[in-house]
This record gives sequence, structure tokens and C-alpha cells, in this order.
Amino acid sequence: MVYILLGLCVVQILVLQYFFKNQIKHDLIRKNLEKRLDVVNHKLEEAQNTADHKSAYLANMSYEIRTPLSTVLGMLNMLKQTELSSDQLAQVEIADYSSKHLLQLVNMITDNADMESGEVTLKMSTMDLKSDLSRLFKVFEYQAWENGLDFEYKFLSKHKKKYSLLGDSARIQQVLINLINNAIKFTNSGKISIIVDDTVGLEEDQIVSFYIKDTGIGMGPEVMQSVLNHSEQINPLFKDYRGGGLGLSISYNLIKLMGGELKVESKENEGSTFYFSLQLKKTLNIKEEVNQTQPFLEEKINVLVAEDNLTNQKVIQFLLEQLGANCTFARNGLQAVRHYENKDFDIIFMDIYMPDMNGYMATQAIKETAKYIKRNTPIVAVSASAFEEDIVNAKAAGIDDFIAKPIDVNRLKELLEKYAPKTSITR
Repeated sequence: MVYILLGLCVVQILVLQYFFKNQIKHDLIRKNLEKRLDVVNHKLEEAQNTADHKSAYLANMSYEIRTPLSTVLGMLNMLKQTELSSDQLAQVEIADYSSKHLLQLVNMITDNADMESGEVTLKMSTMDLKSDLSRLFKVFEYQAWENGLDFEYKFLSKHKKKYSLLGDSARIQQVLINLINNAIKFTNSGKISIIVDDTVGLEEDQIVSFYIKDTGIGMGPEVMQSVLNHSEQINPLFKDYRGGGLGLSISYNLIKLMGGELKVESKENEGSTFYFSLQLKKTLNIKEEVNQTQPFLEEKINVLVAEDNLTNQKVIQFLLEQLGANCTFARNGLQAVRHYENKDFDIIFMDIYMPDMNGYMATQAIKETAKYIKRNTPIVAVSASAFEEDIVNAKAAGIDDFIAKPIDVNRLKELLEKYAPKTSITR
């Protein structure tokens, strides 16, 4: 009996020892997991901080480039209004569209960030693709010639249209800029061919197909597959080409957003053809060709412009006065508030980033005045920083609308038509 009890005690001790060992082992594993989890969380935090710094850096770079580019485009627009020979006008057009090309590259920074966050939206409007794209292709024609390449573009259509199309012309042009730029980059000799085919029409829609063909270095099946997978990695095949493959990923995603799909056919050392099709809505609202800076205000309106950059002042003054507005300028937010208190204005264009008092603070100060409470003067934010966050912050500050630099004349006209007194608009 004693031996049995002794045996049971030994078994019990062994069982307890086993459980204690397991408990120690589990505690050790748990502590190791906690340490690893702390390391992972720390790395995630570092990665997030890096991403935040990167976003801030890109935002600042975008702003720094947009600001002088706004002046360049504005001055070119002013130059186009003067008496120029046909050769001079062609040169100005090339400079103008080359600057807009640069602007598209700057926009691509924000587009990539927006694509990753799913915040890209299309801006649908009536468009005349043949007119818009002819001017764009003309720029690339000169660029191809400079590289010793032939360049041709064709518009295929069955009959004269009695309708316009609805779409995002800026996004379509951005995709074409990326694809044509790459076609020229990867072609050492031969020809670049562009075809815009809208011969396929449905009852309410029009199928428009775009083909960009080159006689360049081409791609093998493996490289072509990586392109079709819209990889952002630069293939070793492109190592000798600066900026190789620039914009393919964003182009793929923009086309997908517009309801199409980017495809490619290619053969090494023979060339590539990138192509895609879009189904666009027809509209009877025919787009008319008008002089962008033709005055359309029946009566002069008074506009307050808060802008600290003198060259940008000249640009916006030229655009507003051409459209029929009188301008008063403020170099900072504080001066804008004083001008508003001392003079009556129909619209305020408020630059967001200014010294002494920024646009947000100036807006708040103006909205607290008795005059604003009585008149409710429209305030439009103006900024080269055109990130979604800026637009959201502008709305949160009580600003009525937003226009980005470089200033688009059609957008400026829209804002004047929207906010100017109705009696001043020409009908």
C-alpha cells in the first residue's frame, strides 16, 4: 500500500513537472511573440511615418513646380493674344503644350497617390476629341521630328457628327501623353503612328478606340506580361532609357477607371502597339469653338484677388480683365481683409498660402465682418497645391469653391458665370 501511494506521488510529481515545463515554455513563446509583435508594430509605425514624410515631400514638390509653371502658362497665353507670325504662333503652341505636358507629369504624382487611396474621380464634360487631340498630337509631331522619327496621326470616322461626346478629356489626354511619350522614347528609328477610330456607333454611345504604334525596341512575351500586369518595376530591357515605362501603371488604372482596358501587342526589335477602347455617351450639346478670353460679362464686376506672387498677379489680372472684370490685389490675407472692409466686391479669389495671414485665416476674418453677413460675398480658393486635402480644408474653412494653378480659363469662366451677379452675364 505504501509503495502504491509512493508511486502515485511520483506520478503526480512528474505530471506537475510536465505541466510546469509546458507553462514555462508557453510563457516563453508568448513573451517572444509579444516582442516580435512590438518589433512589427514599431516597423509599421516607421513605415507609416516614412509614407507620411513622402506624401508631404511630394505635396511640397508639386506645389513648388506648379507655382512657376502657372506663370509660364499664363505668360504664354498672354503671348498668344498678341500679333504673331505663323512660325511664332507655332513655337508658342509648342511651348504651351510642352508646359502642359510637364503639368501632366506633376499631376501624375498626385494621381498615383490618389489611385492608391481610391480617390480618383472623373470630370465628365462635353468634348471635341478631334480638335483637342489634334493640338496635342502636333506637339508630339515636333518632338518625334527632333528625334529623327516620322510621325502620323489619323482620325477614322464614318460621317460628320451631329453630336458631341461626354468624357474626361484631360484624363484621356494624360493617358495618350504617357503612351506616346514612351513610344518616342523607345524608338530609335522609324515611325510613330496614332489612330483614333470612332467608326463604331451605338444608339446612345460611341466606341472610340485609340492605337499608339511604334517601330521601336519592342518586347518579348515575359516583358509584355509584366506590362500587362501594370508592374511599376523597370525591366532591365529599359535600363538604357531614362524614365523607362513612365506612366504605364497610372495609364492602365485610368483607362480601367474610364471603363476600358489597356492592351499591348509587341515583338522584340520590331515595335509595339498599345491600344484601348472607351464607350462614351453621346450628347446633342455641341461644343462651340470660342475665344477663351472673349469678354462675356455685360457689366464690369469688381474682384478682389489675394495673391502674394507678383507674376501670378499679372497672369490672373490679364485673364480676369480679358473676361470683363476689374481687379484689386492684396499681397497677403491681412491686406485682403482690409480691402474687403473698405470696398465692395462681387467675388473674392483667395490664395491659400500667403505670408502674415493665410487664405483660411483671411476667409474666417472676412466672414466675421458685418459686410459679409449682409452681402455673403462668394470666396474662391486659389492654390498650386491641388491635393484633395486642400479642397476639403477649403470647404471646411467656409470657402465656396476652388480653382487650381495653373489657372484653366474655362474653369475661370465657369466660376465667374456661377458667382457673378446675374445681371452682368452676357446671354
